[in-house]
Amino acid sequence: MTEQSATGALEGLLVIDASRVLGGPYCGQILGDHGARVIKVEPPQGDETRLWGPPFHGDGASYYQGLNRNKEGIALDFSREEGREFLMHLLEGADVFIENFKTGTLEKWGIGREELRKRFPRLVHARVSGFGEDGPYGGRPGYDAAIQALVGIMSVNGEVGGKPQRVGVPVVDMVTGLNAALGIMLALQERHRSGLGQFVEASLYDCGFSLMHPHLPNMYLGAPVPGRSGNAHPNITPYDTYAAQDGDVFLAVGNNGQFANLCKVLGLDDMPSDERFSTNANRKENRPLLRERLEAAMASWTAEAIAEKLITSGVPAAPVRSLDQVIADPHTHARKMIVDTEGVRGTASPIKLERTPATYRKAPPAFGQHTDQVTEEFGLTGSKAAEGLVRR
Repeated sequence: MTEQSATGALEGLLVIDASRVLGGPYCGQILGDHGARVIKVEPPQGDETRLWGPPFHGDGASYYQGLNRNKEGIALDFSREEGREFLMHLLEGADVFIENFKTGTLEKWGIGREELRKRFPRLVHARVSGFGEDGPYGGRPGYDAAIQALVGIMSVNGEVGGKPQRVGVPVVDMVTGLNAALGIMLALQERHRSGLGQFVEASLYDCGFSLMHPHLPNMYLGAPVPGRSGNAHPNITPYDTYAAQDGDVFLAVGNNGQFANLCKVLGLDDMPSDERFSTNANRKENRPLLRERLEAAMASWTAEAIAEKLITSGVPAAPVRSLDQVIADPHTHARKMIVDTEGVRGTASPIKLERTPATYRKAPPAFGQHTDQVTEEFGLTGSKAAEGLVRR
């Protein structure tokens, strides 16, 4: 059995996370889960997600609690010189600085990217932004749902003939946080070679645009502008929800072998050799008839039973479930995807490292919880810079 580290792959890394809302804090939590020391710096009014409830735990809503584990918390007023000076003291020993200020804000305060590069040449400065610095939309603020609308995600999400729909989770914010964390790790790896940090930017617009697969590659090769297709895949059939006796089952049949297995389980042995269904292109052409035959064969099965039979027979399939069912699933618990940290329940890291797994050491901090500890440790107790701290 391989010995495990109790500290994580990023032990020794100091991250100053001055971001708010979702993408930046999620990035910081990823780094914190894997051993980095993360100091969360909030503005005087606090991270606004503290108020995005109910439900609430302590002084933070569930939204805040889900994104700020494994962090220490202080609050600084960057509009004051003392607050900015306190930040500079923190950055002197930091490896990473995460922020999501609107373009030009830090420059207005005299601590923009060029100033930080000069003062801290080894610092990896990561910004989560709406649209990036340049281009026609450069510098604009960005919000997940608005980006979903702008980059076309809503245009392909929804029922056939229905109105565009927002995806029910903040997928753009989440993937932007992931890409920011990936960019930070790339920059840290390159620093081993050059000895220098660099500016890393993950914008919601870029990340949202990057999610449009396979629709963009289809259009690059001349396909028409896609519309909404419900749960159906634009390229693959059967790849959709189908009705069973008591609910829906999602079939994700990606090749002819899987289709043959599907037909065998359902007692439709003639279909793989039927020219109308023998290839994916033909199945796509005959989707209505294919649906009719599949659902007739599935009508005597419960969704759970047929999905289990299919997946164990080599056919990608799953019942369409509600979130309470997912939380109760033994596999969720076997994978240790729900964790309790100092009385706060959260979703565990999906990144599994064998020797240096994620650890859950600190609950999300209350507002300014670690002010005295951080001030003393950085030798700022009684200093002029400490006047920039915000206390409640």
